[in-house]
Amino acid sequence: MSDRRIDAFFYGLFMDADVLRESGVAPSNPRRAYVKDFALRIGHRATLVPSVGSRAYGMLFALTHSEVERLYTAPGLEHYRPEAVLALPLEGTPAPALCFNLREAPSPHERNPEYAARLQRALSKLDFPQQYVAAVS
Repeated sequence: MSDRRIDAFFYGLFMDADVLRESGVAPSNPRRAYVKDFALRIGHRATLVPSVGSRAYGMLFALTHSEVERLYTAPGLEHYRPEAVLALPLEGTPAPALCFNLREAPSPHERNPEYAARLQRALSKLDFPQQYVAAVS
C-alpha cells in the first residue's frame, strides 16, 4: 500500500496524537478543526450524527492508508465506516478528509461516562472551546 498521506478527521480519543502513536500510527500535520452540520453522540463509543446547524470539533491528521486501516480494523472499531467530510481548521484552509462513523448512532439511553470524561480531558488539553468541552457527556 502507498505511503501517500491523506487527511483524517478524528473527533474521539484518536484526537490525541499519543493515543494514535500507541496504536502504531505516526500522525503528521496536526490541525485543530471542526465539521459543520454534525453533532457528537457518545454511547459505548463516540460517533458523529448529522445535525443541521451543529458543529463537531476534532483534529485533522495526515496518515497513510495503511495507518487508517490499522486503526479501524482493531477490535471494537470494525463497525466504523469512512465518510467524506469537509474539515474546517481553526487556522488555515478547509480540507477534505475521511471521518469514521458508526453505521447506526447509539441509542439515546446509551452512555459511557468514563469515555466522556477522557474525551473532555483530551478536548481541554487541545484547547477546544470550553462550551463544547462542557457539553460532552
